Amino acid sequence: MKKYLNLFDFKQKINYKTEILSGLTVAMTMIPESLSFAILAGFPPLVGLYASFIMGLITAILGGRPGLISGGAGATTVVLIALMHSHGLEYVFAAVLIAGVIQIAVGLFRLGKFIRLVPQPVMFGFVNGLAIIIFMSQLEQFKVRIGENVEWITGAPFLIMAGLVALTVAIILILPKITKAVPPSLVAIIIVFAVVLIFNIDTKQVKDIASVSGSLPPFHIPNIPFTFEAFKVVLPYGLIMAAVGLTEGLLTLNLVDEITGTRGQSNRECVAQGTANIANGFFFGMGGCPMIAQTLVNLSSGSRARLSGIIAALTILTIILVGAPVIELLPMAALVGVMFMVAIGTFEWASFKVFTKMPKHDIFVMLVVTLITVLLHNLALAVLVGVIISALVFAWDNAKRIRARKHIDENGIKHYEIYGPLFFGSTTTFLTKFDQINDPNEIIVDFKESRVVDMSAIEALNKLTDLYAKQGKKVHLKHLSDDCKQLLSNAEAIIDVNIIEDPTYRVVTDKL
Repeated sequence: MKKYLNLFDFKQKINYKTEILSGLTVAMTMIPESLSFAILAGFPPLVGLYASFIMGLITAILGGRPGLISGGAGATTVVLIALMHSHGLEYVFAAVLIAGVIQIAVGLFRLGKFIRLVPQPVMFGFVNGLAIIIFMSQLEQFKVRIGENVEWITGAPFLIMAGLVALTVAIILILPKITKAVPPSLVAIIIVFAVVLIFNIDTKQVKDIASVSGSLPPFHIPNIPFTFEAFKVVLPYGLIMAAVGLTEGLLTLNLVDEITGTRGQSNRECVAQGTANIANGFFFGMGGCPMIAQTLVNLSSGSRARLSGIIAALTILTIILVGAPVIELLPMAALVGVMFMVAIGTFEWASFKVFTKMPKHDIFVMLVVTLITVLLHNLALAVLVGVIISALVFAWDNAKRIRARKHIDENGIKHYEIYGPLFFGSTTTFLTKFDQINDPNEIIVDFKESRVVDMSAIEALNKLTDLYAKQGKKVHLKHLSDDCKQLLSNAEAIIDVNIIEDPTYRVVTDKL
């Protein structure tokens, strides 16, 4: 329990100025994104802002690592669009609650460590695809709705918007060469805002997306029938939302680990996400997950502690309560420029350097994950497909690696020393290593450098034993690990197991 009491990481030295400025910058970039996705899904705009406040505050305090920013993210919102259109907002809140419960369960059962199974090519594809999505989503701000149609802006409005975006990008690039005392993204937003106000420039503003004025999030129990039928409706959406949120969240946590050279706690992050989503369901929030773009804004602004996330969340709440009239005047061009730079910083340019050096199957996996991420906007599916392809390639490669070293000892017993894992992919090759007809009456199969992995492997051993039994010969298995023997015991295998110096295999676990 002590690990949860140290909520603010007091042992860590905090630069309060950097954390506060980073938090303000993050809040400025979260507002338009949360509003945009809420409107896209058909939610009331404030539902998106409430989500960013609730997710941001709770995960900043309870989350798996400092520096990670959570909010009303598009990845989880997209999952709920169909439910919103078919059953309405109350069912959405119920699905968010269920997603939270599932995420807490994943954390408590310490399943967050399985994010380590995501290979590097999948990470490259995921991050590159996300960078492209971030960049492409900002292009929507160069469009305007005319009646029922959405058209690109042209002429002077386009030139003004493009010029302000270019000014924002230029400030972010140049300012760090002059001073690193303040976050360049925040300075860029302030300068562009001032230019627009001073010169009375007519350009797209936050108020053109939606109003951000409101009250404290009200407590509210989702108004749906407490029946099994209603549960069957919301459960699939809750499961998918939980999976998408955890996938994006744990991948974001891994990315921050790489950037900062530290290690976060994946299971604690799962519990924090779940707690925040349960709160969203009860307080009019659309739910969410860690946001890579805002996290990178936070890190690039110099933040390394939890305080910036807390400041960002409280800033959003303050804007909802009293600051809306000012924030609604912010030019969208400034926010677009910031997000353009985030997209450029998110993209793994190093993947191009290793492109020609990577195995062909890794290149294929990276491209597939990128394409699925960009075309379907389904991050969980993209990662799942990438992991499956990588796993199949790994299985095929290992299936070809099993081999046997053979010799006959002074007692006339033939020894087969097996190298490589025995599993479903290698069983056929494994059986071809033996010569049942010409072998002596007794053989020993030594698994000191191998391992019986699954039921297919057990079936192969049973088949091997049966083949030798038909020849009146006997098979002994040597150096089986405890878990291998347990598999044989569970399967009631008819095999003589000779226990000599059996090895023990342990899996590295992740503490909650």
